[in-house]
Amino acid sequence: MKKIPFILALGLLAGTSTAYAQKTKVKVKTDGPVPEAAAPATEAAPAAAAAPAPGRVGKQIPVAEYYEGGQEAMYAFIEKELKYPVMARRNRIQGTCIVSFTLNTDGTMTGHKLVKNIGGGCGEEALRVARLLKFNKPGYAVLTSLPIVFKLSARARRLRPLPSNI
Repeated sequence: MKKIPFILALGLLAGTSTAYAQKTKVKVKTDGPVPEAAAPATEAAPAAAAAPAPGRVGKQIPVAEYYEGGQEAMYAFIEKELKYPVMARRNRIQGTCIVSFTLNTDGTMTGHKLVKNIGGGCGEEALRVARLLKFNKPGYAVLTSLPIVFKLSARARRLRPLPSNI
């Protein structure tokens, strides 16, 4: 006898639970035209649109036009001068540090500031290398940021066994 009221109560709860459930409304925007799927390009992409070389940033940096030789020459200089910090190499730290500075009207740089630091001494090294850059006179002051990429070589990325004296 006790089972019947229990079953009825359970049935009432199950039947009314949908009535009290939260109703969600989905808004459909039908104002604009329906976007069409992009057709695959039949032509091969030009070499300039290809992926950037390793260690280089894909975007054009506005201040690079004031560097003698352009962006490629600027990143070649950075690559040549960059010394990977020992702590970052030991801990296999890779990434991009961003240095911000103001390029004055006479070509000098002031206000060097580290915007993004990946640690292990990479930020300090990025600041050091950014201070070595020499730019031409832009004619007006430019506040800019410069990404400096730290990427370990394949040889340095391999796991090394721990020393036996630890």
